[in-house]
Amino acid sequence: MLDETYRADLGDREPVTGLSHDPATGLSHDPVTGHPRPPRREFKARGSFTERCPGCNLPVLNCLCPYRASAESKARVWLITHPLEHLKPTNTGRLIRDVLPDTEVFTWYRTAPDERLLALLDDPHFAPFVIFPDDQPDYADRVVGMDAVEVAKHQGKVPVFILLDGTWRQARRIFRKSPYLDRLPVLPLATTRLTRYRLRKPASQSHLCTAEVAAELLRQSGDGEAAHLLDDYFDAFNVSYAASRRYEKIEQPTPAMRRLLAYRGE
Repeated sequence: MLDETYRADLGDREPVTGLSHDPATGLSHDPVTGHPRPPRREFKARGSFTERCPGCNLPVLNCLCPYRASAESKARVWLITHPLEHLKPTNTGRLIRDVLPDTEVFTWYRTAPDERLLALLDDPHFAPFVIFPDDQPDYADRVVGMDAVEVAKHQGKVPVFILLDGTWRQARRIFRKSPYLDRLPVLPLATTRLTRYRLRKPASQSHLCTAEVAAELLRQSGDGEAAHLLDDYFDAFNVSYAASRRYEKIEQPTPAMRRLLAYRGE
């Protein structure tokens, strides 16, 4: 369902208490020993020193910008993104916003929910669904199927797929520790598709990355053109990034890239 990665979960760690701070040196001191503690190093994603295109954030060797195309859809996608995901150039959630300009992205903080997100959840114009597995009994009464999306459309509402963008551990934490999500229906993604993601190793081939989940939801809910476009854009990203890791320049566009160029009228 979500992007897989192997890194420490630091997003909602509480601040360490009992440490004294010296503003002159910027160092914290252990309250027991009095020894200075060095400041934490800035988080650096793998490949952070690679020269990247400012437009698509991919290595300039195989820039993705020529293949960027946008589409319209009846459904919307809102991403609740773990803070560390923003630092990962391999994050696929941003591909959704490239293809669907109405996509909303909110950064998740456990103790400080995004005020704009809260306001949108209260907007009767939208019918939001949390995309999450139906594998626990305590929220079984909230689980719905894709037919609920069609009902929302018939009621004149805009269905919204809320994707929890992070590792599985992070996504479960977002789901469990965000009270404002407790009143929303839970829509599990039912699909037999396997992931095509090459840039991170998933725990299971059935774990789709964020862009793949969005494409499948769009397909199942009737937004076929947007789904195909996002699928092709994801494939172009996947191939371009993988080639750049091998320091290989893509000389001939792939079939997905050619379809994107044709869609752009090039």
